[in-house]
Amino acid sequence: MAKVVKIALAGEGGQGVQSVAEILTEAANEEGKEALYIPNFGVEQRGGVSIAFVQISDKEKVGSPKFEKADIVIALSDRAIRRCAQYVDGNTVFVYDTFIEGVEDDLPKGAKKVIGIPAIDTAKNELHPRVFNIIIMGAVVRATHVVSEERAKQALEDKLGYKFEQDPKLRELNYRALERGMQLVEGQL
Repeated sequence: MAKVVKIALAGEGGQGVQSVAEILTEAANEEGKEALYIPNFGVEQRGGVSIAFVQISDKEKVGSPKFEKADIVIALSDRAIRRCAQYVDGNTVFVYDTFIEGVEDDLPKGAKKVIGIPAIDTAKNELHPRVFNIIIMGAVVRATHVVSEERAKQALEDKLGYKFEQDPKLRELNYRALERGMQLVEGQL
């Protein structure tokens, strides 16, 4: 892991990017890392693009919650792809969902790597649409190694444990979504 890993997660309202950012940050803090998360709202809160800025470091203090360029950008809608181009440079891994059509010209040309993953299709066809954001979380965990898989699962327990108690099948579904997200980026980095 680099000294400080800078992550920008962007999507439409309701896709759960803020929840993923919060869970990742808590998981990193529980692992004893320095972690900071700041949501970017504004007019986005009314149905537009929502961006979560996350920074995680093994030891180095995180000074400012925002940054100019990210190590990894996850963009989950056509508007998010266009909106996040400003956070990409030659060191950025850019991940988007292949379900999004007509964005080929908008994908960043100067990124270190552009990776398309079928997260929406996987959620709909293999798991459940409710765990789409957990698939994304798995992709971020594997792509960045900012937290261990075990810590990510524990963070899900901490966040959603009350729901898991009511319906234990949700735990298995979320764990499978996390693992599936990791598989989607495996070998593409």
